[in-house]
Amino acid sequence: MLSAVMKEHQGRQQVRKEQQEVKRKEAVKAANDLTQALVDHLNVGVAQAYLNQKRLDTEAKHLHHNATTFAKQTQQWFLLVQNFSSALKEIGDVENWAKSIETDMRLVSSSVEYAYKGLFDEGESQ
Repeated sequence: MLSAVMKEHQGRQQVRKEQQEVKRKEAVKAANDLTQALVDHLNVGVAQAYLNQKRLDTEAKHLHHNATTFAKQTQQWFLLVQNFSSALKEIGDVENWAKSIETDMRLVSSSVEYAYKGLFDEGESQ
C-alpha cells in the first residue's frame, strides 16, 4: 500500500513535471515570438528612419548645389549692376564734361563776338 501510494505520487509528480516542461517550452516560444515581433517592428522603424535620412541627405545636397548656383548667379548679377552703374556714372561724367565744354565754347563765342563787334565798331568810327 505504501509503495502504491508512492508510485501514484511519483506518477502525478512526473505528469506535473511534463506539464511544467510543456508550459515552460510554450513560455519560451512565446517570449521568442514576442522578441522577434518587437525586433521586426523596430527594424521597420529603423529602416524607415534610414530611408528618411538618406532622402534628407539627397535633398540637402541638392539644396546646397542650388544655393551655390544661386550665390554664383547673384554675384554675376551684382557685377553686372555694378558695371552698369559705372557706365551710367561715366555717361553722367561725359554729360557734365559736354556741358562744361558747351559753356566754355559759348564763353569763347561770346568773347569772339564781343571782340569782333569791338573791332567792327572801332573800324566804323575811324
